Amino acid sequence: MGDVVRVAIPNKGRLSAPTLDLLRRAGLVFEASERALSVPVRNAALEILFVRADDIPELVHDGVAAFGITGRDLVVEAGFTDGVLLDLGYGRCRLVLAVPERSEISDVADLDGLRVATSHVRTVERFFADEGVEVTVVPLRGSVEVAPRLDVADAVVDLVSTGSTLMVNGLRPVVTLLDSEAVLIADGDDPDVPLATMLQSVVVGRRKRYVLMNAPADSIDAIEEIIPGADAPTVVPLAHDSMVAIHSVVDADELWSVLPRLEAAGASAILVLPVEQMIR
Repeated sequence: MGDVVRVAIPNKGRLSAPTLDLLRRAGLVFEASERALSVPVRNAALEILFVRADDIPELVHDGVAAFGITGRDLVVEAGFTDGVLLDLGYGRCRLVLAVPERSEISDVADLDGLRVATSHVRTVERFFADEGVEVTVVPLRGSVEVAPRLDVADAVVDLVSTGSTLMVNGLRPVVTLLDSEAVLIADGDDPDVPLATMLQSVVVGRRKRYVLMNAPADSIDAIEEIIPGADAPTVVPLAHDSMVAIHSVVDADELWSVLPRLEAAGASAILVLPVEQMIR
């Protein structure tokens, strides 16, 4: 099978379980356990490394692993954004600048000369340098939100998903520094392994639905305007000369508006099925 290619993925945290699910949905066969530091993939020349999420950009950049899956925020923090191959569509969150509810700070410029606590030190330093605002960056690991309450900092920059953690800790957002999600990264020397293609097929498939329906033959044109499909819908004659079966792929987000229109155009027995993988 040739040289084994290493893929580094998070060993714990919010990206761990969905990353394992993504790899398996892409067709990779492997056994993972809490104690394993690495496992071979049975049906491909790949080895999966289980490491800390924030170590993955460095491991890929240094060539220890050819591919890595981690958060975009960590890739930006490492200054390795050129290595991003693919957005994976899960683990979405925002890196947000927040201040105490009672603070008079309302703008980035108001932080000039003040302290900002974060675990994303380099990202925050670059942000404020670009804004022309001088701050003292206080490095913290975990529980960043409590820094103002402990008088360790005047503001924080931290990852948020819903914003509920900020509210619980009496903080309000001021500005978003960046939007993050899980990404696939590579070291630049892309090995001859179709990993990116297989992962993308799952990512694309999750956003699509396969729609099948019966319809009068004279409604084909109207239905094609509603669901054109990847290139064109598939039309199959049925036993009755006046009826056809129509198959097409539809964006999942559009189903809410598409299905009633199909019914109005004469479609019946409409089936909506998940798409496991799709290569565009």
